[in-house]
Amino acid sequence: MREEKRKRLESKGWRVGSTREFLDLSPDEESYIELRLRLADGLKERRVRRRLTQTDLAKIVRSSQSRVAKMEAGDRTVSLDLLIRSLLALGASRKDLARIISGSRSNPET
Repeated sequence: MREEKRKRLESKGWRVGSTREFLDLSPDEESYIELRLRLADGLKERRVRRRLTQTDLAKIVRSSQSRVAKMEAGDRTVSLDLLIRSLLALGASRKDLARIISGSRSNPET
């Protein structure tokens, strides 16, 4: 958030903080959520880059379009296993997974 906006909100009585503070997350919980969101974002980026619809991806991983939508949204009901298997089904390598998890922004494959 821009400093100017933060000051404006705080001057009007709003309290500005992090998600961790708001939800009272432990460092482990925060790391877990961040991992899940990075995998979800990586899955969507890879699917879009390959010009696949959610339905196309669902067929590849033998799931449903609604489940793919939940995967891409980082829904807590989706297992990390399914996220990783789906990335692998789209051709992600171990190095690609490491880049996604670490948050690196290099452009791995097609």
